[in-house]
Amino acid sequence: MLPQLSPDLKIGIIGLGYVGLPLALAFSEKYNVFGYDSDIDRINSLLLGIDKTLQTSEDELIKSNLVISADPEELRACTIYIITVPTPIDQNKKPDLSPLLSASEVVGKLLKDGDIVIYESTVYPGCTEEDCVPVLERVSKLTYNLNFFCAYSPERVSPGDPVHTLKSIIKVTSGSTPETADFVDSLYASIIRAGTHKASSIKIAEASKAIENAQRDVNISFVNELALMFDKMDIDTTEVLSAAATKWNFLNFKPGLVGGHCIGVDPYYLAYKAELLGYHPRVILSGRNVNDQMASFVVNKCIKLMVQKNIQINGSGALLMGITFKENCPDIRNSKVIEIVNELRQFGIDVDVYDPLAEREQVAGQYDISLITDIHERKYQLIILAVAHDEFLDIDFGKMKYPDTILFDTRAVLKREWVDGRL
Repeated sequence: MLPQLSPDLKIGIIGLGYVGLPLALAFSEKYNVFGYDSDIDRINSLLLGIDKTLQTSEDELIKSNLVISADPEELRACTIYIITVPTPIDQNKKPDLSPLLSASEVVGKLLKDGDIVIYESTVYPGCTEEDCVPVLERVSKLTYNLNFFCAYSPERVSPGDPVHTLKSIIKVTSGSTPETADFVDSLYASIIRAGTHKASSIKIAEASKAIENAQRDVNISFVNELALMFDKMDIDTTEVLSAAATKWNFLNFKPGLVGGHCIGVDPYYLAYKAELLGYHPRVILSGRNVNDQMASFVVNKCIKLMVQKNIQINGSGALLMGITFKENCPDIRNSKVIEIVNELRQFGIDVDVYDPLAEREQVAGQYDISLITDIHERKYQLIILAVAHDEFLDIDFGKMKYPDTILFDTRAVLKREWVDGRL
């Protein structure tokens, strides 16, 4: 028998990152919610009211009824388990399901008759029932759709976006049985102001998430390819796009570095599944290939501009503004800025990186980079605006430029008279 939707409902959230924490806080407004994360440092920070992802405030954390722990046994009384762990890719750009399968093992040890396991992590179509359910059955010794049930409701979190927040975005839901689908849809509808969309199957819901980011990736790859072409024609891509955007049905995407845990990763999940079934997705992988070239393009363009100004390359100093994968958030996962740093170093350039939003210890541990704290301590021959954090837009870069300084704007947000090149 499925659980009842009531204030007594006990929900366990596995993974308290960018997705899990806001979800846990939203559900805790109406239900009994227990949050689990295997990262003890993360748990300790949250207990102090500190959310390093900047998705929530100290006031929200302290005032909430959310119970959090690094001990999964705290979730044993729950009847709903929601898994929100990362789904990265490996060095060969293949899906790395290890966090997802580990979380499934944790939940499998807790499962009881009538429990529901909901997955929010981005996966390829079929992953929930083909890869995760067998783990749940093996560990719990229970039978799928007889003793326990599953659902998939893809996350739509946009880190650093104060407008498109959890409750304001329509939530796709699904379930392994019609009754489960109805219950899960009602559960999310109870906290999502924007409403829900109930998909007819778990696979449909999984596929919808995969194509959301693949579509955006392909669209960005188109304008990135335009940037590569127009650079050879000595045409400013931003001005071209501004002119084209005057047509009512023009899709106004902008060129740039495409990293992060979604757009830069999810298309590989979709392509992986398609290739397993014998189909090679040309458009999706072509788009990925173009977007993966952009860091090298930025570096090569900057080197050419330095040569044109007779700036000594080897031994020069470069300042990278930003290392997170997008503006106004501290997330450094799959950031393409590190590729720029590494390529500049190969030219013998001494690179400093400044990012007040990124966590210093995390950057040092993951990328072996010590973030600087003062951008005015030295003179730079190359300055690259890599990430358009709001506070960067208040900087007078004109005063930081010398006759032998190149300023390159990857986001086309700085004053045109300041920059020597931009995407």
